[in-house]
Amino acid sequence: MAGLYIHIPFCASRCIYCGFYSTTHLDLRQQYVDAVCREMELRSISDDFTEPISTVYLGGGTPSQLTTAQLEQLFLYINKVYGNQAEEITIEANPDDVTPEFAAMLSQLGINRVSMGAQTFDDARLRFLHRRHTSAQVPIAVQRLRDAGIHNISVDLMYGFPNETLDDWQHDIEAALALNVEHISAYCLMIEEGTVLYQWSMVNSQWSMDEELERQMYELLIERLTDAGYEHYEISNFAKPGYRSRHNSSYWHDVPYIGIGAAAHSYDGTCRSWNVADIREYIAAIKQGERPAECEVLAPDTHYNDRITTALRTSDGLDLTTLTEGHHRHCLHEAEPFIKNGLLNLTGSRLVLTRRGLFVSDMVMSQLMMV
Repeated sequence: MAGLYIHIPFCASRCIYCGFYSTTHLDLRQQYVDAVCREMELRSISDDFTEPISTVYLGGGTPSQLTTAQLEQLFLYINKVYGNQAEEITIEANPDDVTPEFAAMLSQLGINRVSMGAQTFDDARLRFLHRRHTSAQVPIAVQRLRDAGIHNISVDLMYGFPNETLDDWQHDIEAALALNVEHISAYCLMIEEGTVLYQWSMVNSQWSMDEELERQMYELLIERLTDAGYEHYEISNFAKPGYRSRHNSSYWHDVPYIGIGAAAHSYDGTCRSWNVADIREYIAAIKQGERPAECEVLAPDTHYNDRITTALRTSDGLDLTTLTEGHHRHCLHEAEPFIKNGLLNLTGSRLVLTRRGLFVSDMVMSQLMMV
């Protein structure tokens, strides 16, 4: 089984922290949707990919910026090229885009999972991020999706804002829990070069996230969500039983996936490829019947390192039986001191980060990699 990812890069405005490829040129939406549909057809002819599609994910950008007709066109081609057997079909949406009509349309298209970027329930921090929605619009959007028959909803949260306190963060967690959604993702605010936030941080150089406060925020997140019955199944992701993100889990468990659209990535088990991150160049190439992409055949050590940085993010951990003999031996040797000091657990053939290990996961993973 495999996942299908379609990148929708359009945004009405850019959030200051976003490092994903996006554009505010909404006038290109129809040309882009036409190109995406054409790429699906081209890939079905040229790719040797034969795995059935089990998940579909529309990410961005802001997929909810597409019109009803454009979304209908996309799903017409998804079903035409890949069939309609996907068990999980997700769309990312902004809370302010979720009108009753939009929610009903998603349900009619067969979309059964919605991921919304709530980020915070403090309106001042939302304005700081340049988010379009207000905190009051999030529960309204959730209810509209429920009324439309969509009962698999995820919200994104963010912590580590300038001057944010532990009490502020607890308020956001409690507000998210009050929504009773099936899935919650939470990320520390990261400063990525090239973003507006990066430029802001250069001017406001006195601001930096306190590492101890960040640790306390993460610990509070884990405690509150697990106490509320959510499974902490990946470093940044929590789900009610049975509601893990199947699509994102494919990335963490070495499952092949097809990426369609500008800047989208694909992986077939031995090669990974990525489309050009330029919407005009992408559209022009697809019109010529060409896929504007680069491809890399994964060396054994690269594939092993990828497995370390993905599988160990999850509560399932890394299945050592999937490694080559040499990588198995190397991994166990490097993991031994972390097992002894309680940062890793080895149960049968599975290597898993402990609760303590989660807080230093980057350090542990880097030590297990092949240099």
